[in-house]
Amino acid sequence: IDLCTMKIHYNLKYQVIMKSKIKITGIVLVFILLPVIFPKQASAQEPYISYQVFYDQLSPYGQWVDFPSYGYVWLPDAGPDFSPYSSRGSWIMTDYGWTWLSDYSWGWAPFHYGRWDYDNFYGWYWVPDNVWGPAWVTWRRAPGYYGWAPMGPGMSVGMSFGNNYNNYSNRWIFVREKYFGRNNINRYYASQNDYDMLFSNSSVINNTYVDNSRHTTYVSGPTKSDVRGVTGRRVSTYAIQENNVPGQSLSNGQLRIYRPQVMKNNGNEQRSAPSVITNREDVKRPSEINSQSKLGNRNTYNNTRQEQQQDAIKRQNAINRQSTVNQKNAVDKQN
Repeated sequence: IDLCTMKIHYNLKYQVIMKSKIKITGIVLVFILLPVIFPKQASAQEPYISYQVFYDQLSPYGQWVDFPSYGYVWLPDAGPDFSPYSSRGSWIMTDYGWTWLSDYSWGWAPFHYGRWDYDNFYGWYWVPDNVWGPAWVTWRRAPGYYGWAPMGPGMSVGMSFGNNYNNYSNRWIFVREKYFGRNNINRYYASQNDYDMLFSNSSVINNTYVDNSRHTTYVSGPTKSDVRGVTGRRVSTYAIQENNVPGQSLSNGQLRIYRPQVMKNNGNEQRSAPSVITNREDVKRPSEINSQSKLGNRNTYNNTRQEQQQDAIKRQNAINRQSTVNQKNAVDKQN
C-alpha cells in the first residue's frame, strides 16, 4: 500500500511539474511570436531616424549649403517663382487643422518639419528641424481674405502670434476666403501689391491643436465652421495615416504621409551630413537655374503643364470621392 501511495504521489507531482513547464513554454512562445503577429506594434518601438534621411532624400532636388547661423540648409531647385506653402499645393483639413498637401514628391519633409527663410540672393531656403507638424505657418484674417506665411527659423507657435511678424511682405500669401480650400487655390492669390494693405487690416488667427501623442502644439488655422460659412461648401476632414517610406498620397479619405520621429541634430551627431555640400560662392540664384536641363531626367516636381493638370485632376477626384462618402454617411444617419 505504501508503494502504491508513493507511485500516486510521484505521478501527481510529475503532472504538476509538466503543466508548469508547458505554461512557461507557452508564455515564452507568446513573447517570441508577438512581434511577428503584431508587426505594427513592434515597429512603433524602432529608434528615431536622424537628419541623414533629410540630407539623402532631398539632395536630388536641391542644394545643401552650410550657413553660419543654421548649419546645413536646403535650397530647392524649384525655379524663381517658388514660394513655400504657395507653389504646387493646397490646404486640406485634417484632425490637426489645416494641413499643406504638396504636389512635390519631396513635400513630405520641408513643409512638415523645420522652418523656411528668405535671402535676397539665394531665395527661399529650408532649415531642418525634428518636429513634425501639419504646416509650420502663421495665419491671419483680413476682411474677405485668409492669409498665411511660413514661420521663420527658431520661431515658436507663441512668437508667430505676435503683431511684429510683418517685416517681409514677400512671406505672406493672401487669398479670397471664398476660394480657400480649393485644390487650385494658387489661381486665386491676391496681388502682391495689395499685401501690405491686407496685412495692415488683418488680425492673427491663433487657433491651435495640442497633439498629446507627440507633446506638440500646432497652429491649426481657421476653424472648419468658419471656412464652411464663408465658402458655402462642405469641408471634408482627412485622417492622417503613417507611411513607411518617404512620400505622401491622398486617397479614400486618408492622407498617408511619412512622418517619423527625428532625433535632434546636436553636437553628438557630427556624422550626419549631406553627401554633397555646395559652397555658398557656387550657389546659383533661382533665376539662373535651368530647371529643364537640370531636372528633366529626374522626374521631379518640375513637371510639364499637362502633368500638373493631371495631378490636379487626380487630387480633385479624391476630394470629390470623399465628399460623396460624407454625404452618403449624412443621409444614412438621418435615416
